[in-house]
Amino acid sequence: MALDDFRLSFEECRRLLLERLREPAPGRIVLLSGPRQVGKTTLLLNVADEMGKSALYAAADSPEAALPGFWDRIWIRAEEMARSGKKAVVFLDEVHLVSDWAAKLKGVWDRLRRMKIPVHVVATGSSALRMAAGSRESLAGRFERLVLTHWSATSLATVFKLGGEEAAELVVRQGSYPGAFGLRADRGRWAAYVRDAILEPANGRDMMALAPIRRPALLRQVFGVAASSPAQIVSLQKIQGQLQDPGALETIAHYLALLEEAYLVAPCPKFSEKVSRRRASPPKLVTLNNALIAVVHGDEPTASEWGVWVENACLAYAWNAGQRVSYWREEPLEVDAILEGSWGAWAIEVKTGRFESSAMTGLLEFTRRHPRFRPLVIASGAGQKVAARAGIASVRWEEFLLSGVAKVA
Repeated sequence: MALDDFRLSFEECRRLLLERLREPAPGRIVLLSGPRQVGKTTLLLNVADEMGKSALYAAADSPEAALPGFWDRIWIRAEEMARSGKKAVVFLDEVHLVSDWAAKLKGVWDRLRRMKIPVHVVATGSSALRMAAGSRESLAGRFERLVLTHWSATSLATVFKLGGEEAAELVVRQGSYPGAFGLRADRGRWAAYVRDAILEPANGRDMMALAPIRRPALLRQVFGVAASSPAQIVSLQKIQGQLQDPGALETIAHYLALLEEAYLVAPCPKFSEKVSRRRASPPKLVTLNNALIAVVHGDEPTASEWGVWVENACLAYAWNAGQRVSYWREEPLEVDAILEGSWGAWAIEVKTGRFESSAMTGLLEFTRRHPRFRPLVIASGAGQKVAARAGIASVRWEEFLLSGVAKVA
């Protein structure tokens, strides 16, 4: 996913959307996409309620959407509202379910602009909205994309009145889907919700809308292998060897890319100044919400697995916050994460258990070769003391999941 996508929390997205709707209409179409069950419809209804009588809400997955003339009635009503002296705002939920939606929306927007009719348009959809066939071509220059991303520990703490450390631990153990929060004490019901409301629709309907899927069973297996290997560097050949059904390496790489477009798994590349080398290296598989790891795993993480789950949660948080995430490895040296973006340039090691200063050799060697990157250790309290003796900045993993690098001195 490109760094220029606006990946936002619920409140950030709400504020930015309201700012856009205060601009003169018709402005650019706002396309709001993101993972399932992160609050896109809730956000749309919240903003529509704030807009009052100016708002016109329509859902493409409602029973009314199946009736003839659904699309035309929306715009007739919007134009009537606008011509009566009101600024109208059309909120289209799950717009990707409308046949040929991008071309239809282009035609409507071009007419609004040509006739100078003051109507704003906000459209939401699942991950399919990002890459639906023809969207970039049909709507080029006419839209702005916002991504309502997976919730952070801070969002959980704020909305559900949790302590910061409690929210951070919840993000690691059970992920951050707000709809699953009330079920967290009942592991069976919680897992069923994540599986039935998020995983199955995303691996089914959403993925089918992203691109033609010739082998859906293979796609599910690729996801299963990825979610079973959180924060692990796994070659395509090794993934291929774990599949029940054989698949070409090109197909596996393509399905990993689709999983990233669906906000499920990010295949993070090896860091290199040369793009060709990044593409040729095995990816580091980061599951973008730890709830998906927990459902595939089927149980609480063991003591030996805990560190990997924490590392995955930290890397997923950085990716969801819009940072470019990669890793670095030159045997026997390795760095867990290389971050580039609005946070700056960082080389990061994640250490939740006991470790010696020798464990930071790779980190120091990488930053020696690439001095624009600042070294950082994400650790427990004891680990911070080891980092301090080596003169390396550190932050507790709970603090990182709450605010990223903001508290690093």
